[in-house]
Amino acid sequence: MDAALLVLFLGHLTAALEVPLDLPQPPTITHQSPKDYIIDPRENIIIHCEAKGKPHPSFSWTRNGTHFDIDEDPNVTMKPHSGTLVVDISRAKAEHYECVYQCTARNKHGTAVSSNIVVRQSRSPLWSKEKIKPIVVQEGVSLVLPCRPPVGLPPPIIFWMDNYFQKLPQSSRVSQSLNGDLYFANVLREDSRNDYICYARFPYTQTIQQKQPITVKVLNMDAINDTMAAFYNDTDLFKPADERKPTFLVPSGNSSSKTVLRGQVLEMECIAEGLPTPEISWTKVSSVLPAKRTSFLHYQRTLRIVNVSESDAGDYRCTGRNPLGSVHHTIHVTVKAAPYWISGTPRNLVLAPGENGVLTCRASGTPKPSITWAMNGIPIENSPKDLSRKVEDDTIIFTDVQTGSSAVYQCNVSNDYGYLLSNAFVNVLSEPPRVLTPANKVYQVIKNHRALIDCASFGSPIPKIEWFKDSRSSTLDGDPYIHHDNGTLEIQVAQAVNSGKYTCVARNILGIYENHIYLEVKEPTRILKQPEYKVVQRGRSVVFECKVKHDPSLIPTMTWLKDDGELPDDERSELIVDSDSLTITDVTENDAGVYTCIMNTTLDHDSASAELTVVEVTPTPAVRPDPPTDLELTDQKKRSVQLTWTPGDENNSPIQKFLIQYEDKLHHRGDWHNLTEVLGTKTTAHLKLSPYVHYSFRVLALNAVGFSRPSLPSRVFKTEAAAPDENPTGIQGYGTEHDNLVISWKVINFFKSNGPGLHYKVMWRQKTVDSEWTTVTVANTSKFVVSGTPTFVPYELKVQAVNDHGAGPEPAIAHGYSGEDLPVAAPENVQAVVRNSTVADVHWDPVPSKLIRGHLKGYKVYYWKERHLHKHNPHHSDQQVLTFSGNHTHGMLPGLHPFSLYSFNVRVYNGKGEGPASLPQQFETPEGVPGPPTSLIVTNPNLDSLTLEWNPPHVRNGRITGYTLKYQPVNNSNELGPVEELALPPNETSFTLPNLKYSTRYKFYLNAKTVVGAGPAISQEAITIMDEGKLTLNYAGISPFPPHAVASRQVDIATQGWFIGLMCAIALLILILLIICFIQRNKGGKYPVKEKEDAHTDPEFQPMKDDDCTFGEYSDNEDHKPLKGSRTPSNGTVKRDDSDDSLVDYGEGGDGQFNEDGSFIGQYSGKSASRDTAEGHESSEAPSPINAMNSLNSFV
Repeated sequence: MDAALLVLFLGHLTAALEVPLDLPQPPTITHQSPKDYIIDPRENIIIHCEAKGKPHPSFSWTRNGTHFDIDEDPNVTMKPHSGTLVVDISRAKAEHYECVYQCTARNKHGTAVSSNIVVRQSRSPLWSKEKIKPIVVQEGVSLVLPCRPPVGLPPPIIFWMDNYFQKLPQSSRVSQSLNGDLYFANVLREDSRNDYICYARFPYTQTIQQKQPITVKVLNMDAINDTMAAFYNDTDLFKPADERKPTFLVPSGNSSSKTVLRGQVLEMECIAEGLPTPEISWTKVSSVLPAKRTSFLHYQRTLRIVNVSESDAGDYRCTGRNPLGSVHHTIHVTVKAAPYWISGTPRNLVLAPGENGVLTCRASGTPKPSITWAMNGIPIENSPKDLSRKVEDDTIIFTDVQTGSSAVYQCNVSNDYGYLLSNAFVNVLSEPPRVLTPANKVYQVIKNHRALIDCASFGSPIPKIEWFKDSRSSTLDGDPYIHHDNGTLEIQVAQAVNSGKYTCVARNILGIYENHIYLEVKEPTRILKQPEYKVVQRGRSVVFECKVKHDPSLIPTMTWLKDDGELPDDERSELIVDSDSLTITDVTENDAGVYTCIMNTTLDHDSASAELTVVEVTPTPAVRPDPPTDLELTDQKKRSVQLTWTPGDENNSPIQKFLIQYEDKLHHRGDWHNLTEVLGTKTTAHLKLSPYVHYSFRVLALNAVGFSRPSLPSRVFKTEAAAPDENPTGIQGYGTEHDNLVISWKVINFFKSNGPGLHYKVMWRQKTVDSEWTTVTVANTSKFVVSGTPTFVPYELKVQAVNDHGAGPEPAIAHGYSGEDLPVAAPENVQAVVRNSTVADVHWDPVPSKLIRGHLKGYKVYYWKERHLHKHNPHHSDQQVLTFSGNHTHGMLPGLHPFSLYSFNVRVYNGKGEGPASLPQQFETPEGVPGPPTSLIVTNPNLDSLTLEWNPPHVRNGRITGYTLKYQPVNNSNELGPVEELALPPNETSFTLPNLKYSTRYKFYLNAKTVVGAGPAISQEAITIMDEGKLTLNYAGISPFPPHAVASRQVDIATQGWFIGLMCAIALLILILLIICFIQRNKGGKYPVKEKEDAHTDPEFQPMKDDDCTFGEYSDNEDHKPLKGSRTPSNGTVKRDDSDDSLVDYGEGGDGQFNEDGSFIGQYSGKSASRDTAEGHESSEAPSPINAMNSLNSFV
């Protein structure tokens, strides 16, 4: 009977429903921490428990099976509107909270409970301290290096590294076991090292612990025997390890057993030793290994099977084999199973009053688990009796439920290996239907694919769903439509006719609800031209084409793969990805492989592959490329077309670019014009075209050699005529006469005319007057003249292009003016403000714009000097003009003469010319400082006096108020003595200086003064010398900046005692030099000057003559350093006086050869030959006594 009743209720089974949160419902736990919860002891503990329900549930916790009062623990808080606990470990230790927790969520409709959450903190203990002795082994024997890491939670990850944190190499001979030990099937001499280090990484705390390094020393028996034989005369003291057949180090014995849980990972290992190194293989006795779930690790030593099932139980055999034999081990595997769901977790029930339902808790396990039920967290046998509820093992049957029977039921399934706990509620509601799928949702599907249109609904009783399309004339039943229990409508093979508006209607006894949904069936994505197999020479370019057709409403994305992986990220940037091609330039051997193009849209994709083979370059000369072929026009539109071509052979030189040309067969047949260029890696071009042209296209390829021959022309593509797209540009309005307006523009070229019959509509009107546009139509010209216009009036202008198919767009307004005329007014209120003796400012009022009668260009100031104020006779200078562009009202007149009378006027000018002049105005410039005196000469020299004579300044710049005379002595080192100053009246032009020292050189400075101040000085130099015979004066040139003149008096010094003593000293020094010269010559040595001459190749420096031991061309032609303030003639040469008997020559003659102290410095000055020539005549003159002394000093 119970079975019959269960069958009766099968028709009322309902799928799990999502109850809208605005409706009453018992709690549902939506998130909780895992049952085995390992925490990081350094962070706060967070134990999650989230639930939903209506009303929102409240939360409570148990700890270790008893109530956990959160309010009494200051370290624990619960998040608002949540059951999640947060434990602050900054004030408590984490181990105090290592307990078993369970969360309870309840509202008035029921109670849900979480699983038991076991909280444990992760542990990463330190390695125990130990001293590891070095391991000494014989070469060829097996070896195990133990790791034995500390026990952590969770277990650590083990790996072996050296001192440099590099992983130790492993192989079929050396490998790591599952427990972390390092096994050697046999050791070799290269295994000797002192840094075998085992590391343990603890994942939760992200810490790494290190074992003490292990030292391994492998002894070579041959070397030991040779060494020992030298002492004992015995060559067989130690016997080396023999080759041997394999034996297993792990596991031990011939067989072992292992238990694994269903769904977990099974790992078995067999590690063998032997010499040579054994190879390991695996088999399953009486069965085969599950290929998709099986992998081999650690060089075949570990067999790994993931997601273990009951079928994996049985015997597994591992075999170790080398040339000397084999060994076997059998592992018996038993599979147990913690409880697991067979048909999913129990599902919530939503029942209307009077309905029937079933809760099922279908689970399995090994051994078979037991099932217990609870209601609202209380064992069901202790819950209130309910006649509508009957428990039968893993099923609860509900019949004729009533309002108020809502509750949450817990199903607990457990065995020795674990447990499952699940909550499922029974919610008794009366609710009219509603559709949960959003209204007007759009579904898109590819043609010939399956279409699923959702109509998720809710209601109690469960609504019935009906589907309609477009007019709703009939329900959608039968082929091609399939109805699913959850309301989804399926179309197995969607076609374009299935696109449209669908209506789903949900109804139950309490009401009806409908929703509109749209289906769009899209064209599939297809690759029309697949990439082709390519063979290309290294260094060349290759193009893989991938032309795709897709639904125009979908956005495509092209992706390229190489050998099923991403394209390499090459620094050469040789990969160029376009919308429909992949170009590889400068191909290398690494580029060889299989290339796949994938075209993805939001709904589907298509792919195609081709292989690239790279071959070596054949040394053939490069020539021009072959012309492109197969020109094709696609994607034809009114103003554009897609041109595609196939490149010709590159002929050993990569194609750099393609040139696309066109011919207009309608207007210019036979004339080809360049249209555009594209990179040599492209084979398509999107061409923008003009209306009213009959296009024919051709393509030329360019490589390093040159252009190819043109391709054959494409077929003709005709564009229709249309109205102009644009109007003329550069519109200007100006006048050539005072009563006209010239409107000009840049004509439209042929391709922008867009059709036959091009002409222009010219429009104008005065800007300041509210007038209508005047319009004329002109032929295809570039200007139009409007006559009879007022002078210089602003106009608004428009020019519109028109052809036989219509007018262009509304033209923009330009601005211009009618013709200009001369201004009719002069500036007023003209005045001058003198700034100083050379600058004056001129001010004026601007001329009203209407009187300018044109574009204001600026103002011109005409000015001239009438006379100097210290002269009464007029002195008219040339008239000067300064132009001030723009709307200026003042200007500056620079460069005026001081103490002068000026006149000026101002005029305005426009583009036509100047207007009348303003009334003349005058201004006077004040006095300035005077110029230097015109001349200064020395006359009547005596032993203690000199007479100075001068002329007044040529440029006085005012009234001279006096002169200032300064003078000071100058010694032989050109050092200046104290300055004496005298004030002289303005009417004097000479003055005698008494009480001067005899035989002394003086420097004089004379300047004139006005009331403004003193002007620049003129200078002169003279020497007072005792004269026993005649008196000689020598004057040099006079220059005011800085001027100088030399007046000297020369006496006969041949009878002077000091001069006779000086000459004797010179003769003695010359004699000493000659003696040294002969000594050096006899020794074969060189003079220092000779050595320096040898080191320099300058032709000026000539060697010492060996025959007479003289100094060659080193003569007394040296220049003397000039006095301060003296000047040289402009040609840079020294002008000598007729008399050659003067004591000192003050002229400057270029680079001096002596310092002020007379030392020789010109030996390496590098004088040019021209200077030697220029000064040669001086060296032939009789030297003065001072020159003679200087020459002598230079060699001493």
